[in-house]
This record gives sequence, structure tokens and C-alpha cells, in this order.
Amino acid sequence: MVRVAVVGGGWAGLAAAIELVEQGCEVTLIEMAGALGGRARSIELPAFTLDNGQHVLIGAYAQCLKLMRKVGAEPDQLLYRMPLCLRYADGSGLALPPGPAPIAFVLGVMRTVNWPLTARLTLLIEALRWRLTRFECDEHLSVAALTHRLPHILRAELIEPLCVAALNTPASQASAQVFLRVLHDALFGGRGAADLLLPRAGLSQLLPDPAKKWLQQHRATLQLGTRVDSLHKAGDCWVVNDTGFDAVVLACSAKQAATLTADTSPNWAATAECLNYEPIVTVYLESRLHRLPAPMLAMRANNTYSPAQFAIDLGRLDGTTGLISLVVSGASPWLPRGLDEIGRLAKDQLLHELRWRQDPAQPLRVVKVLAEKRATFACQPGLKRPPMQILPRLYAAGDYVAGPYPATLEGAVLSGNACARAVLAETHST
Repeated sequence: MVRVAVVGGGWAGLAAAIELVEQGCEVTLIEMAGALGGRARSIELPAFTLDNGQHVLIGAYAQCLKLMRKVGAEPDQLLYRMPLCLRYADGSGLALPPGPAPIAFVLGVMRTVNWPLTARLTLLIEALRWRLTRFECDEHLSVAALTHRLPHILRAELIEPLCVAALNTPASQASAQVFLRVLHDALFGGRGAADLLLPRAGLSQLLPDPAKKWLQQHRATLQLGTRVDSLHKAGDCWVVNDTGFDAVVLACSAKQAATLTADTSPNWAATAECLNYEPIVTVYLESRLHRLPAPMLAMRANNTYSPAQFAIDLGRLDGTTGLISLVVSGASPWLPRGLDEIGRLAKDQLLHELRWRQDPAQPLRVVKVLAEKRATFACQPGLKRPPMQILPRLYAAGDYVAGPYPATLEGAVLSGNACARAVLAETHST
């Protein structure tokens, strides 16, 4: 039986471990934290159980949904599905109707009456141009350069929010090629591919907890709260800490993977080490009086006093009474101000945009501000990402590994699946 170590229990590591176990490997999953899920899990606080960052899936995340079903987590129960909607509190913005995504996109654009007719037609012409070029472009092109023909209102109300939501990178710095790939999969990935999937439960219930149970039932070895300090080759084995394995999947962070491979594969390690990162800040608010007019709203962010791009009413989704999350993507300009200031500004932004008044007896208050400083790699044009294979029988899995997708849950699961297949192919051929 092939012995495989999976170092890291995030969504990429879980995907790899489950696939390897299914194919008959003896899998040991080693996770530094005391819980699985990596950057997409729930955390316990004194008064609440909150996610360590707000995540929104889309219908095109076929492999995420398949993996959830495999471990017994039913997406139809755990995810609230709605057609793509980038509506603001005043009712403006794009909202797609139900139906096939290409047709829904055309109808949604033409029905967005707050955009001038000329702007709507320009957008459809540009979308047709992207379709005719197979959603491909110069890899060194930015999203801002790709969309420079579009009127300002479209770039402000559609392109920038879509870009920062999908790539966690501002349009001026984001890869147009990766952005186009996301659009392609959403618009041409089949019925419902562009739908938004909002978690009705904590992130740990979507995958990490049921995956842990599934792996235990299938006799995988789980080592939680265990740090990997050494990785070296000894004959035909890779030795992780003091244990030998036939193959290793490094599904930890790029930084940790670079540290572990600095001696054995310095070029790979240098590429992984050179990645830049974008943070995401999530502001959790509580109020028993206030409710959003929809489960999710777009917000008008700027660089001075309005940090949040999206608001999500958790009470509408999972029954968490009075909780609202505000998402600040591409948050690097805001971090120097401090989390308390970001929370205050985001709360004031929500009050202003929804024209809510504070009730001194039951005010809207900040209950927690969470920052993931290395939430995603900065998805910049022409970015060189490290390859999946590091050395024979040594692989890297994660949303940062070379591929067509940005740092998303789907990218992580796809990477984990690809690593598992590569390990199986290599070990079974020798």
C-alpha cells in the first residue's frame, strides 16, 4: 500500500487526502492547527461561532460541491443559492434573472436601467469581444486595461466589485487573463454556474468537519496540532519529521512549503517565497433592530472612509440573530489604520448607505473584526506561480499553485485533486 503524507488540512489538503484514500493509499494528514479547514473554517468565540473570513461560492464551483457531497455535506441544505446579484442599497446595480447564464447576463444588463443605454450596449459588445477571443488575452494585461473602453459607471459598479470579489486584487493590479477565466466559467459553465452560493452554516460544517469524520471512518491517520519541522529524502522515501512515506503532498501555506523545500528544491522555494499577498478583513456587526433588504448587498467602497465592498445578513442565512458581516477585500491600504478603525468606518459606511439611525438602547455595534493578512496571493498580470510538482514524489497543493484560477476554494480543491492524481500516477508506475 502506498503511504502518503498530506501536510496541511485546508481545503486543498482535504481534497487530496480524500482522493488518495479512495484510491487505496495509506494517508497521514498532518495539520499544525487544532482544527481542519485552514483559511476557511469556523472559530469559537465567547459569545459566537464565527467564520475566520466570509466566503461566497458560485455555482461554477463544481469540484467543491462534488467534494461536499462525497463526505456527506449536502450543498442544497448548507448553501443559499441566488442568481448573481450586485445590487446596492438604493436598488441600483446588476441582478441576473434565473436561467442559462449567457441569456441571463444579457437580460440582466439590459434591465439595469440606472446604467445609460449606451453603457449597457458597450458592455454587451465588450462581452461579445471576449467571447470571440475565447476569453483569452495577453497575460501581462490588467483588468483595468482590459476594460478601459467601458464607461466609468460600469467600471465602478460592476468590474471593480467583481474583480475584487473574485481575485481579491484591485482591477488596476489584477490579471485580466485570470479574470476572463472566471467570467468564462461563470457564464458558460452551464445553468446556475453564475449563481451565488451563500453559506447557511459555518464554514467548518461545509467541508472540514464532515471531511474529518469521513477520513476517520476510512482509517486515515489525522495528526492535528502537529507542526512539520523537517522534510528530507532518505533512499526511496520522503521523511516527514521522523516518519518515512512513499510520497508527500505539501498542502500547507506557500511560505511553509518554501521553508520545508529550501534545501531540496531552492528554485521552487524561491518562486513560492516571492509571492505577494492581499489581506481580507471581515467586520462582524450585531443589531437586533436592523436587517438588510436582501441576503447580500454590494457597497460603494472608496479609499478614504468606506472600506467594505459587500454586506451579508447572516441572520437571513443561518439564523444567527442580528449578525451582519462586512467584507473588505484587497484590504492592504486599510490595515495600517488598525482593525478598530476599520470596524468603525465599515459600521458608519453601512449606516450611511442604508440610511439607518442608531438606537441608543440597541445600537448597531462591532462585535469582532478579523483580518487574514495572507488571505490570497496578489493575482497580478504575468505572475509566475510555483508548479505542482516540486521533485519526484513531492508535490504542492494549494490555491497558489500554478493554474488558471485565482485563490478560491474551488482553486484549492482542484489543486488537491490534481496532486492526488499525480501521486497515484507516479507511485503506481514505479
